[in-house]
Parts: sequence; structure tokens; C-alpha cells
Amino acid sequence: MRHGFGISIPFIEHIGFELLRFEGGESTVRYRPLAEHLNIFGKVHGGVMMTLMDTTMAQAARSVQPDHGAVTIEMKTSFFRPGEGSQVMRGEGRLLHRTRTLAFAEATIYDEAGQACAHATGTFKYSPLPAPGSQGAHPPPQEKPYAR
Repeated sequence: MRHGFGISIPFIEHIGFELLRFEGGESTVRYRPLAEHLNIFGKVHGGVMMTLMDTTMAQAARSVQPDHGAVTIEMKTSFFRPGEGSQVMRGEGRLLHRTRTLAFAEATIYDEAGQACAHATGTFKYSPLPAPGSQGAHPPPQEKPYAR
């Protein structure tokens, strides 16, 4: 339960996202790029930016039902400009509509100058969170050698 998310999300903890806002169908997630998250051009890798938008949208959806997770069903992404590897990125998410089981959300990533770098929309399925210590909770990671 690090970085303000209130639940353990090992992959997100590994990347270093920090949840700043989580209320009323809105979320803000901050991210400081690490060298290993950059592409060959020194820009934030598109996959990391998509993960930031996915996480930001899911948290906007969860903010109105925090006892559930929000599992991505589909996501559409548009990139406007590259994320600079030396700048803190900020994801702003908003829940657009929800049903009993689904959430429809959007997110935009901004750079330090406040310029939009990317935008996404997504559909998420609400899923009850696993009980701590249950089969669905995160087991300790085990190192596995890469297959050659």
C-alpha cells in the first residue's frame, strides 16, 4: 500500500506512480520518469505513458467505489507530443459514466509546462478486491530466469 493508492499494486509501485487525488470520479497521478522507462530518443516510452493513463482512469473509476478494483476492458490512446524524460508527468482522470458493473473514463497526461502529451478513453469492469491473504491477493514475487 505505497504511493497513496490504498491498495497494493506491485507493478505501479515498481514504476513509481504516486496518487495525489482520488475523489468524486476524479484522480491525479504523478510520475517522475526513470532512465529505464525511456525509449532510444530519451523520451518516456509510450507503454509507460499508456500505463499512466490506464492507472489514472482506473483510479477515477475506483474513487466512487473504492472497495472494488477497476479492470481494463478496452482503451483508446492518442499521443500529441513526447514526454520528456527529465520532466515530471501528471495524469488527470475523470469518470465519464458508470453502470453497476462498468465504468467509462478518460485521462490526459500533462508535462511540467502544462502541455497535453497524450489522451485516452477507456472502459473498465468493477471487480471486488481480494481479501488480504486470500488466493487472489499478491503472493511474494519469485525470481524466474529468462528462457533463452
